[in-house]
Amino acid sequence: MLADFLAGTFTGLGLIVAIGAQNAFVLRQGLARDRVGLVVFICTVSDVVLIVAGTAGMGALIADRPTLLTAMKWLGAGYLAWFGIRSLRSARQATGLKGQEAAAASTLAIAATTMALTWLNPHVYLDTLLMLGNLANQRGATGRWWFAAGAGCASIFWFTGLGYGARALAGPLAHPRTWQVLDTLIGLMMLALAALLAAT
Repeated sequence: MLADFLAGTFTGLGLIVAIGAQNAFVLRQGLARDRVGLVVFICTVSDVVLIVAGTAGMGALIADRPTLLTAMKWLGAGYLAWFGIRSLRSARQATGLKGQEAAAASTLAIAATTMALTWLNPHVYLDTLLMLGNLANQRGATGRWWFAAGAGCASIFWFTGLGYGARALAGPLAHPRTWQVLDTLIGLMMLALAALLAAT
């Protein structure tokens, strides 16, 4: 029971901690202190839903439909490329933390971006539905749900820590030049991820 839970927790953290488009967006919203709760909520609920679905056997259905994963791949690559270009354009304008807060997008736009960076990323399905789902189902009828609970808790801990922990860096990131560097790095990373996604 405890062993299954801990295995799920550490496996989930191992998969989710890798720097990606979703994590970069959560970090950015946390630094700007802009609708952090909403972003964290969407990311954690999405992960938990996918982990539960994978544990319940949805991973096998996805694996049997490669065209669906291919469609998600191209949608995800296109969205990442658009987001990367938008970040690079934002980097051209020198605004500090207050400027970022003043130029904040609407709640609907932030929710839509969070959903897109989560649900249009094929890797999230590979990690949650397929990998975590398969690992969970190797642990028996009871153990698999403890494993899934551990993986779900890992997502909750990670996104909450990333979103709200970023506030500690708000002081150093108040300078406009720092935001330009951050937006440039995020933009380049998004474009690189889009290229890698398209190439796989």
